[in-house]
Amino acid sequence: MGLTAHDMSDMGRLAQLAMNPQSGASREEIYLAVASLYRIQVSGLNSRERELMREILKRLTRDVEMAIRIALAERLAEDTTAPHDLILLLVDDSIEVARPLIINSPLLTESDVLKMIAEAGIGHQVAVAGRPNIGIPVTDALTKCDAEAVLVALVRNATAKISTAGCETLVQKSRGMSGLQEPLIYRPDLPPQLANNMCEWISDALKTYIKTNYNIDAKNVEASLSKATMVLRSEPPGPKDPPADSAQKLIEKMAASGQLKAGFLMRVLSQGQLDLFDLAFARLLDVDLNRFPPAFYQGGRWRCPAALRVSTARCSLPSSTCRARRAG
Repeated sequence: MGLTAHDMSDMGRLAQLAMNPQSGASREEIYLAVASLYRIQVSGLNSRERELMREILKRLTRDVEMAIRIALAERLAEDTTAPHDLILLLVDDSIEVARPLIINSPLLTESDVLKMIAEAGIGHQVAVAGRPNIGIPVTDALTKCDAEAVLVALVRNATAKISTAGCETLVQKSRGMSGLQEPLIYRPDLPPQLANNMCEWISDALKTYIKTNYNIDAKNVEASLSKATMVLRSEPPGPKDPPADSAQKLIEKMAASGQLKAGFLMRVLSQGQLDLFDLAFARLLDVDLNRFPPAFYQGGRWRCPAALRVSTARCSLPSSTCRARRAG
């Protein structure tokens, strides 16, 4: 290189050369020299010298070929002795430079990673999602991202620890992200009940996979049915406000796509969402919502009343769960 020992020992000289290379030293050579000096002598540098070196590297970054910056990042990716602030400097570079460090560097802390999720672009977030053994605080932050590429990378990361709340968020987002559905279903830590809930919008092939590979606890099913029965035997509710437009739109959309089925009714009922249950059941029976509650809840019993003039043959509720059919 065109750098002399005097150049390497004088911080001011290095700063001058960075701005105006002389003696045959290119900016690439100065960049690598400063990075190497920083890595080797970090413990002997004072705060002013460290700050000056970071400034030199920042100023040279835009003029140094990406291949050289990538090579430096790859060299430092598994170096446990590299200066932490040098790692952060390279992580703040373009994703091509940052990726090997984000995925492999043991020096990145959880705080570093969380800050990256909050402030960096999608490329950096995707790299974080693929980082081995990320914990729940990081995965919870990633599940809040709206980019499908980030969520898919997270779900495909077998070593990532995802909380139940995080799984619930991912399941809800999979309604509108078809690319997320298959890798989510294939995760062994997805709670069976959440996998079962996804049957409402996933393909028949994935439904078959769930039926074959997930064991839904019969006790949980029985508990949900018992809770639904208690709700149905309760006194009829008082006057209610008209359902929200969003609920109306949801039911109409499900009806139009053929997804308004008994499973949906039982789920919202077990969750205590009586307004949504009434709206969905009235739509399923094709009756006016205002006429539905007083007729349906006559005497606190669950039955398809004659006042509705609807044949039970039109109702998609399974006979095993319908009191009205069992009562004739």
